[in-house]
Amino acid sequence: MKVTIDHDLCEGHAKCSKTAPDVFEVRDDDLSYVKMAVVPEKFRDAVELAVRLCPRQAIAIEDS
Repeated sequence: MKVTIDHDLCEGHAKCSKTAPDVFEVRDDDLSYVKMAVVPEKFRDAVELAVRLCPRQAIAIEDS
């Protein structure tokens, strides 16, 4: 699956990186980033939770 973050919406609350640290990170610019181009299916539950917890709804999942 492909996971994207809309940086026009992201405010760097870091809920995604706390929920799925293998997938997300917050960088020096205080925005969240996806660590990999294609996210393995084993992380789906954590990524879906991160999507739900994101206060700005900045995360999207695109199935490959």
